[in-house]
Amino acid sequence: MSDTNQTNNNSVISLTIGILSLFIPFIGAVLGIIGIVFSRKAVKQINKTNENGRGLATAGLICSIVGIIFQLLAVVGYVAYFSVSTSVTNISG
Repeated sequence: MSDTNQTNNNSVISLTIGILSLFIPFIGAVLGIIGIVFSRKAVKQINKTNENGRGLATAGLICSIVGIIFQLLAVVGYVAYFSVSTSVTNISG
């Protein structure tokens, strides 16, 4: 039998959810928060059990944070667009 370490499941979940948070509009912020939680949980488990997957957990954390930032910028952009289009309509009408 080989004595190899397994990859932590939470780190794989963290990376998957982090990538999804980059590409799914509106729900991406919630997915980013879930990805951060899974990433932190994975790092704690990896420290305790000495499993593989620290790089996956770190990548999931970074993708989740970037996904949250993208989603927040998108919301600010939508609000700015609709506030400008509403004020232009009120001025011309």
